[in-house]
Amino acid sequence: MIPDGDGPVNREGLAYYRRLAEGLRERGVRPDVALYHWDLPQALQHRGGWADRRVVDDFRRYTSVVVGELGELVGDWYTINEPWVISMLGHQEGVFAPGISDWDAALAAGHHLLVAHGAAVGVIRDLAPDSRAGLALDCRPATPAGPSAEDAEATRHFDGYRNRWFFDPVFGKGYPEDAERAFRERGRVPGGMSSLTRPGDMELIAAPTDFLGINYYTTIEVSAGADEADEPAVPPGAGPPDGYTEMGWRIDPDGLESFLRRVDDEYAPASIIVSENGASFSDGPGPEGRITDQRRIDYLDRHIAAVGRARAAGAPIEGYFVWSLLDNLEWASGYSQRFGLVWVDHTTGERAPKDSFHWYSTLTHSVS
Repeated sequence: MIPDGDGPVNREGLAYYRRLAEGLRERGVRPDVALYHWDLPQALQHRGGWADRRVVDDFRRYTSVVVGELGELVGDWYTINEPWVISMLGHQEGVFAPGISDWDAALAAGHHLLVAHGAAVGVIRDLAPDSRAGLALDCRPATPAGPSAEDAEATRHFDGYRNRWFFDPVFGKGYPEDAERAFRERGRVPGGMSSLTRPGDMELIAAPTDFLGINYYTTIEVSAGADEADEPAVPPGAGPPDGYTEMGWRIDPDGLESFLRRVDDEYAPASIIVSENGASFSDGPGPEGRITDQRRIDYLDRHIAAVGRARAAGAPIEGYFVWSLLDNLEWASGYSQRFGLVWVDHTTGERAPKDSFHWYSTLTHSVS
């Protein structure tokens, strides 16, 4: 929409998205929009990207441009998708763009992402009062790998680093003190988060939202000495009883139920939407063209049931999205992973619904 980040608006791009939103409305589909899903203009990255405080004002302006154009057509606005991935995988582990390995940059980027989220909520309230505002946080629920106190402590640190670091401030609890203390002890952000935080930041980050999106795929067991390893190596022959997806992620629908209940208990969001959940399996067309992806159907069936159990227990869950409709470019994994309900031939672009597509269509029609 703003290719240079802080320059002219791409009016043709805005017109495209308006046509898309209007077309969805004409077909009875409510558009829900993620303002930021990891697509920072390169010009802003050259200037420092999310680690540079100036990006907050750029994001505020971008939000006003998009919401000003599409506001009356959109139901829910997600300000930021997965700030942990952007900050830690992009700026600390260097796995995703911008490919930096710098703790100070990662923590600065994470803070600026949250401030930008709060600023965007205010813009949405002003320009689209009939829409709702929220964000999508990814998670990695963790349990100790063994009974030792060391494993338990490592798990607590992992939870602070991986989950609470973003959930807590969004819901007015500030950055978790135990995680911040551990960061300082390890030489990260020597001055603490106070060196990054300006007056009013934490109140802005905790701006009331209408819903919380939760992106869930898997859980993890944490061992002492590996308390920041998000993707541990799997010993040969080991693994959970339900196995793994082709991303190497353990299949754990019970983990989804327990995390949804935990979020309700600890943070009491007004509403919860499971904004991403799905599995990568490479099942392709058979001799007659049919794509029998029963493993994906089983995965979705069990996770949707887990969402239902959490909802029955009182969690305010009102929506669920499968990731994803189409086989897509899966970031650092390229085209090697397939999450879609629809098969995409990456050579020709041809699309073919998988068995999971038909199963999910039948399911949604039965509950609509």
